[in-house]
Amino acid sequence: MADLRRSLVINFFSTSGASFLQFIVSVILARILTPSEIGIYSMTVVLVNLAHVFRDFGVTSYIQREKELTSDKIRSVNGVAIATSWLIAILLLAASSWIGVWFKEPKLVPVIRVLGIGFFFIPFGAITNALLVRNFEAEKEAVLYAVGTSSFCISCIVFAKMGLGSMALAYANLVNIIVCGLACIPMRPKSLPWLPSFRHWRDVTSFGVGSLVSSCTASINNAIPDMLLGKLGSARHVGLLSRANSTVGIFSYIAGATVSYGAVSYLAQAHHRGESLVPTLSRATSLLTGLGWPALAMTVVLGKQIILALYGPTWLASVPAIAPLALAAAVSMLFHYIPMAVTAIGRPYLSAVPILISALTRIGFGVLLFDGSLSRFAWALCLATIATTPFISIQQKRHLGYGTGTMLRAMVPSAIVTAGTAAAGIAFDFLLPSSLPPLARLLIMLLPLAAVWYVMIRLTKHALVEEVHRLAVSLRARVPFLRPSA
Repeated sequence: MADLRRSLVINFFSTSGASFLQFIVSVILARILTPSEIGIYSMTVVLVNLAHVFRDFGVTSYIQREKELTSDKIRSVNGVAIATSWLIAILLLAASSWIGVWFKEPKLVPVIRVLGIGFFFIPFGAITNALLVRNFEAEKEAVLYAVGTSSFCISCIVFAKMGLGSMALAYANLVNIIVCGLACIPMRPKSLPWLPSFRHWRDVTSFGVGSLVSSCTASINNAIPDMLLGKLGSARHVGLLSRANSTVGIFSYIAGATVSYGAVSYLAQAHHRGESLVPTLSRATSLLTGLGWPALAMTVVLGKQIILALYGPTWLASVPAIAPLALAAAVSMLFHYIPMAVTAIGRPYLSAVPILISALTRIGFGVLLFDGSLSRFAWALCLATIATTPFISIQQKRHLGYGTGTMLRAMVPSAIVTAGTAAAGIAFDFLLPSSLPPLARLLIMLLPLAAVWYVMIRLTKHALVEEVHRLAVSLRARVPFLRPSA
């Protein structure tokens, strides 16, 4: 636990820094690229993300979950990763023209081709990165985040300024993959073999098939909003939905990958020791909702101000989608760690059923409720998320022994903290002069809202209090100017 906490702190600062830079770049790009150009890239990315699921083939989860990872198994993992990645790259390049015709958007074609080329380079860094996560080597991962994020952000702005439109993001993505692959070379464990093999391919693929079912279903589910809206509406609709999602996802930008960092490895180790996963899941979810729910509530309360401050009036049409998307995100947080838990116990395919239900309900509600407005489509996505929760609840009770009642009781403090913070946000927003610029209003409210949140977690005796105090002690010990004077 001590190693994990230390890695989590390092991972938080590295991923938060990377996410902050990416967020700044997204703000800059919102003033350079049009909603249609961003929409084209968003439509392409959801397709490519689906391809990434087949490319990974459960290899990353296998590395993190396997009890004994020998040199021969790593070579076989490498062989499977190269074979699947290169096959997907060839298929993407071959299918790019057909995809452009299906969406009736020829500008998708070159973007898909550039993203497809990146698949040839991904395996050379993916295995090393998965091993770093397995071993909780967050320092080395922090270097990778810094190198990759810097290359991506600089490339995005340079290519966008060159007038490349949606292709700017595609080229930046390719640069990021190549740079990260090169940066992984000096970080390879000494025992990591270079040559691939297929000796243990059956072990890898047997686990990979189960992981692939769930990952593929999840990727399709994630792709449905952009694909369906792109078909029912237009690229502009997709661009606006993407911006609303980005606004709701500000907490994810700040928290980065920390909320999931090492979860599969940690839960798998507990499972191998014969321990119940319920206490860990309950505490982790409580910590996540104690942070995430207040952030989502504030996003709803201050959504218009955030859009104006970050992206400008061009994107105001995305504001009506914020509330339903935030509600869906809040519900999803309750079950955030369940897919990782079933992967840790060696049954990754279990999460495919609720995800499939979510995908089908998204399509059904989307088609039935869409009337040309972004708001109705966003509420359709929210209803689909809520409709899926009973199936996840049944699954986590049956296979993990984690009952809905136990989960909800653990979330009561988070709900109270969220209500108190949201009430304070509404009051501050009402009291501040409307003549103030949106960014100034947000900055003025930042510290008072943080203070209210801290008071609320103290009053409710939330599990976050312990973690916040532990982090404060660690920072005081490491940062000279925070140390108390003698």
